[in-house]
Amino acid sequence: MADFWQHGPVTVLQRLKQRPVADLEAEIRRIARRRKIALLLPALYSEFETPAMPGIIAELKKVDYLSKVVLSLDRASHAEFRKAREAMAVLPCPVEIVWHDGPGMQALYRELRESDFNLDHPGKGQSVWMSLGCILADREIYAVATHDCDIVNYERELLARLIYPVVHPATDFEFSKGYYARVTDRLYGRVTRLFYTPLIRTLSRILGQTPFLTYLNHFRYALSGEFALIASLALGIRVSPTWGLEVSLLSEIYQRASVNRICQVEIAEYYEHKHQLLEKGQPDEGLIRMACDIAKALFRVLSQDGVVLSSAFFRTLLTAYIQEARIAIEKFHALSLINGLPYDRHTEIEAVEAFVDSLRCGIDEFVADPVGIPLLPAWVRIAAAIPDFQDRLRECVERDTASG
Repeated sequence: MADFWQHGPVTVLQRLKQRPVADLEAEIRRIARRRKIALLLPALYSEFETPAMPGIIAELKKVDYLSKVVLSLDRASHAEFRKAREAMAVLPCPVEIVWHDGPGMQALYRELRESDFNLDHPGKGQSVWMSLGCILADREIYAVATHDCDIVNYERELLARLIYPVVHPATDFEFSKGYYARVTDRLYGRVTRLFYTPLIRTLSRILGQTPFLTYLNHFRYALSGEFALIASLALGIRVSPTWGLEVSLLSEIYQRASVNRICQVEIAEYYEHKHQLLEKGQPDEGLIRMACDIAKALFRVLSQDGVVLSSAFFRTLLTAYIQEARIAIEKFHALSLINGLPYDRHTEIEAVEAFVDSLRCGIDEFVADPVGIPLLPAWVRIAAAIPDFQDRLRECVERDTASG
C-alpha cells in the first residue's frame, strides 16, 4: 500500500487502493458536461509503428468524457499523416491533428518568425506549445491534459487520475503533475534518480532551503511528461523548446499559481516506455544532452530570482553534486536489494560520471550565454502581437484534419 504522508508544500494524491476506473470516469463524465476537457498527445509518426501508440489508441477508445483529442504530429510525410489520421479516427470524440510538417503549419511558423518570435529549435517543446495554442483557441475548453505517446503499458486510468484533481469542483487545483515508479525488472529513471534530484538537493545545501528549491525537490517525478492544467493558467505560461521543458514548466507554474493549487498525483503503479541512450562520448545526444539542458534551465531560473552564480559557486556545485550522487547510489542499491532487483553499481557510477560532464557542459554554456535559448512566449503575448493568429491556427488544423 502507498503512503498517505503529506510532507511538503505540494499536495500528494497517492494511489491508496484499486478504485475501479469506471467509478473515476463516471464522476469525470458528469463534470465534463460543464468543464470541457481536451487531451494533447505529442507524438512522432515513428511511434505509430511501435506497440505503444496502437495500445494507447485502444485504451482511449474506451474514454467517453473528452471534448476532443489533439494529436501533435511531428516528422510525418503526407502519406504518414494520412495513416496517423486513419488510426486516430476510431476514437469516440472529435480528433484534430496538428501536422507540424504540413504546408499550412509551416506557413504559420514562418509568420511567427517574421514577427520576431524565436522558433529556431524544433522539437517536442515547440510542438507542444503550438498545439496548446490551437487548443486554447477553443474558449469552451476548461482543462488540458497531456501525456507521452511511448508508454508501453498504458491504461486509461492514467488519464482519469491525471485530469481528476484539476476538473473536480470539490478540489481547487489548477495544475496536476503525474508521477509513478520507473521500475520493471530493475530501476530506471536515471536522469531523475542520479542527476536531477541530487542536483536539486546539492543546490539546497549550498543556497539553503529556499521556497522554490523546496518546491522542486518535493515532486516525486519532476521530469515526467504527464500533466494537466486549467486553460486560463495555460494561456500565461512560457515553456522551453529544449529538454528543459519540464523544469521551465514547473517554474512558470510556481510563479503563476499558488502552491496550494498545485498537486502531484500517482497515475500508475509502474510505467514503462522507451529508454534514452546514455553515451558518455556523445554529449549532444540522449540523456547527456537532456541533463545538460536541465542544468541550464535550473541555472537560468535561479539567476532570474537574483541568485548570484559565481565561479566559486560552480566549483562547489560540481564537487558537492558528486557527493550527493554517491549517496543516491547507496540508497538505490539498498532499495534494489530489499526488493530483489538487480543493481549494477558500476553502471550507475558510470552514469554519474557522465552526468558530471553534463553538469560541466551546462555550466559552460550558461556562463557563455546566461540568457540562452529563450522560452517560447505565452499565448497571451501571441494574441497581443497577432490578434487573429490562434483563430487561423485552429482553422489550419481543422482544414488539415478534414482534407489531409
